[in-house]
This record gives sequence, C-alpha cells and structure tokens, in this order.
Amino acid sequence: MLNKGDKVSVLDDAINGVVLSVQENRVTIETEDGFTMAFLANELIKVSDSSNLLDTIRRIDVAEIKKEKEIPKPRSFVKEKKSKHEISAPEFDLHIEKLVPNKRGMSNYDILTLQTETAKRHIEFAIKNRIPKIVFIHGVGEGILKAELDFLLGRYDNIAFQDGNYQKYGLGATEVYIKQSAM
Repeated sequence: MLNKGDKVSVLDDAINGVVLSVQENRVTIETEDGFTMAFLANELIKVSDSSNLLDTIRRIDVAEIKKEKEIPKPRSFVKEKKSKHEISAPEFDLHIEKLVPNKRGMSNYDILTLQTETAKRHIEFAIKNRIPKIVFIHGVGEGILKAELDFLLGRYDNIAFQDGNYQKYGLGATEVYIKQSAM
C-alpha cells in the first residue's frame, strides 16, 4: 500500500518520484525531474532509499512479473490436421490452359461451355464412384466460371458446396461434398 510522501520507482521505466496522492489504485507522483505523472498502483514499487533500490529489486519475484507481462501470441496459421489414412480430395483445375493445349479460335462462350461440361463430367464420375469430396479450382477472375459452377452444383439434390480452403486455394476454389445414400 502506497501513501502520500512515499518514494517510488516505476517498474517498466527509469522513473523515480514521490507519491502526491492515492485514489483507489491510481497513484499520482512527482518525478525527480519535477513532472506530475499518474500510474496504476501495480506499476509502482515503494523504495525506502535510493541507495537501497538494488535490495528492493532483489526482493521482487522477477518470474511473477514476467508472467504478468507475457501475453500469449496467437498462432499466425492453423495447419489442417489429417489422419495418416485420410486420402485428400481430388482437385480439378478448370482453367482453360489446363483443359486444352491451345485455346486459339475459341470464343468465351466455347471456353465457358467446355469448363462447365468438364465440371459436370467430374461431378457425375464422383457420384457414380461414391467419392465424398472433390475440389474445383476455378480461379478468381471476374467470377463468371464460379457463378456457372454454383448454378450447376445447385441443380443436384445430393450435393453441398462451399468456398475452398482459403489457406490452400485463396478465393479461387470450390469444395463439393457428395452426400452418399446407404446401399
């Protein structure tokens, strides 16, 4: 407990002074340089004499102060954990460069039709072979292929879909989940 007239030192700064007033846990001090400053009581330590400051510091439980000051740092990423037996979902890249060797002579309509037909073929294959999850990589672009893909996937009753894992694909992928019925 600090009282008016006590000599104090600030824990995190090289500031020493004399207590002017104490209001609840707020302490106002006058520094050795003549400035008036306010601190919380737990930020100050009472010192009996400036020559005795080293002894006072030795009595402080340094580990306890470090523990109070440490703020756990949040992890910058969360790694997706997979079991050793889990098979990753098949990924299908719908970029036109991956589908045809040369797109010269193809209109935008032809390109979009080829991409949606390819996606439909992969969906039908996954349903037929009971593959529970597939991923379509469509890229960001203007969002036309993504919109067409969403429309196509919305026509199936046994399919749920969502944006792909952002850490892995960014905004350019859609994960498709095929609900399996018991045979």
